[in-house]
Amino acid sequence: MGRHLPSYLCGAYLGADVGTVPAVTCVDTGALVGYGAERVTRSPLTGGAVNPWKLELGKVAYTPLDIHNLFYGRAHVAFGWADKDGPLAIPWTKLPAYFASVLRDARALHGPGERQLAYALGWMTHVVGDGLIKSIAPGMDLHMLDGKYTPANRPIQDLVSFHEIGIKELKLDWPALLRDVVECPIEPLQMHYMRVGATRGALGKMHPIGWAPRHEALLLEVMAVNRRYQRIRNSRILKQLELRPTPDGPQCDPVLSQRAKGLTYPEMVVLADKANFRHALWQIAEAIADLFAEVGQLTNELDKQPNLTRPAWPTLTRRWKKK
Repeated sequence: MGRHLPSYLCGAYLGADVGTVPAVTCVDTGALVGYGAERVTRSPLTGGAVNPWKLELGKVAYTPLDIHNLFYGRAHVAFGWADKDGPLAIPWTKLPAYFASVLRDARALHGPGERQLAYALGWMTHVVGDGLIKSIAPGMDLHMLDGKYTPANRPIQDLVSFHEIGIKELKLDWPALLRDVVECPIEPLQMHYMRVGATRGALGKMHPIGWAPRHEALLLEVMAVNRRYQRIRNSRILKQLELRPTPDGPQCDPVLSQRAKGLTYPEMVVLADKANFRHALWQIAEAIADLFAEVGQLTNELDKQPNLTRPAWPTLTRRWKKK
């Protein structure tokens, strides 16, 4: 996996969040702004008017909500389906078999390359992590301001993960990592694991119902938009997460502080430590590692161990144990 870390990262982000599209267009500047199906009434760039963004394909125009309803559940497999498609969801306990079928099909249908395997492992990481942080599945202990995954907690989780854990502890180069994500090509395997396109392979035999070949061209275009728009979003994300020095310590974007019920950045760090946020991340990572091990028992595609980077897992386990 070390040789294909960008593909792993892209799979862990755009391999699941196909709703990474603009919400609206800023009338004053023509810039694409917002995210997915969120409600944006004024431009965050100028405060001026906005027009709804739509993806036109042939004679049909798709809104961000249309894209969300069509594809979110297909990418997250176990949850997030539109009500009418609910029966297509895969039970949480059946995910390892689903994932194993996808990995077998990766080589059988798309050749012997490792890159697509890394992409699929990233996607699996997202599905499990999302399921835990959103309480779709049990196994994670976390309570900060008002639960695990709420609008008030998101800024705290993002800022602490970015600075305290990502930069200070793990020495991550966030600009380089985000750049790597958008430079990755579209992987045809994504359409397969989302059950878009022709029913085929081990996955088709295991789950012959619910395939949507009629959406193949649309999904390809959506995946291209994902990469184009995330390239725009990268600089905005980095700027919003910046800290500015003050006499009272580093402070975050006022908008993020307001979302976190007025907490300053130092207060966010204290709250995250009190809530054992690092241990919650460890729980997610442990669940992902357990899943990889279980999938590895179902298929030989993961026989080669990935090249792990420092710090090693036992080191993080000691650091992030529950206090």
